[in-house]
Amino acid sequence: MVRIISMASSIRPSLSSFRISSCSSRLGVPLSSFNPSRKLVFSHLASAVPQSQLFGLKASKPLRGDANNVGVASAGNVSQASTSAAQENALEWVKKDKRRMLHVVYRVGDLDRTIKFYTECLGMKLLRKRDIPEERYTNAFLGYGPEDSHFVIELTYNYGVNKYDIGTGFGHFGIAVEDVAKTVELIKAKGGKVTREPGPVKGGSTVIAFIEDPDGYKFELLERGPTPEPLCQVMLRVGDLDRSINFYEKAFGMELLRKRDNPEYKYTIAMMGYGPEDKNAVLELTYNYGVTDYDKGNAYAQIAIGTDDVYKTAEAIKLFGGKVTREPGPLPGINTKITACLDPDSWKTVFVDNVDFVKELE
Repeated sequence: MVRIISMASSIRPSLSSFRISSCSSRLGVPLSSFNPSRKLVFSHLASAVPQSQLFGLKASKPLRGDANNVGVASAGNVSQASTSAAQENALEWVKKDKRRMLHVVYRVGDLDRTIKFYTECLGMKLLRKRDIPEERYTNAFLGYGPEDSHFVIELTYNYGVNKYDIGTGFGHFGIAVEDVAKTVELIKAKGGKVTREPGPVKGGSTVIAFIEDPDGYKFELLERGPTPEPLCQVMLRVGDLDRSINFYEKAFGMELLRKRDNPEYKYTIAMMGYGPEDKNAVLELTYNYGVTDYDKGNAYAQIAIGTDDVYKTAEAIKLFGGKVTREPGPLPGINTKITACLDPDSWKTVFVDNVDFVKELE
């Protein structure tokens, strides 16, 4: 597989300069629409269920120490033991939580053009489309099956924004097809751009090809037999693979499905997910030797994952070193509970309450 290790020389304007739907765009409420009074709702809800109650972390009482600070040391030991116990409880809960990758969100410059390419060239179905004129954006959901059982794509078009910077951190999406060569010929016939002709992956036997959509997002076509989850991968580049694996295992409850080092081409990959690669969408983390930071651009947004409890999810993320960017709670006017966070490389993920998600689809 082709790995990009060059760094972008410049950074485009920040997302705040556009009216862009963020972690809640799937729910029709762009981040820019939230005002301070709404943020207070989340703060209140989060404080109602403190971390100490969720995973048994008890605040230790200050102890009076003598000149040798024995009390201070004892307090520190108690605090450390309590934190360790809380992490163990959180890890146990995370592993039992019913989680599934729901969809991936990113921005495009021409929604109808992208929908046409995905449906005609990649065989996806337009599942639903939603226009929010008061917030000046439109969403389209595409995939290979219903949202309640398949990993799908959420496209976001922001009025008047026709181009985005993909950056160097985002890699590609993966699609499993039964005949890569035949799919590539179809894409060529429709005017699509093929950046890597069909052939065995370097160092392996799986037949792959790479194409680009009209906005420059790369798709890897992987030759496989019939699968219930054709939209099968999201590849992101990270600066410390072991750190990322540890975070996704503990905070997200993912399983390390496989890890492969390719010293000849100076990169290592790790496949993370909630089930076997041939039946589930997975996250492919790529580490390029010596590269510790990437330009994220402003095109790719985030992955959404289902959970039984957004409050416990948020606290587990904090316990294992993640940064919660949206405290858990319901979205105003929709009541779907979510929480959002950043991983150690600042890749964003939104967790959505499983029951609320099903209700929303209904």
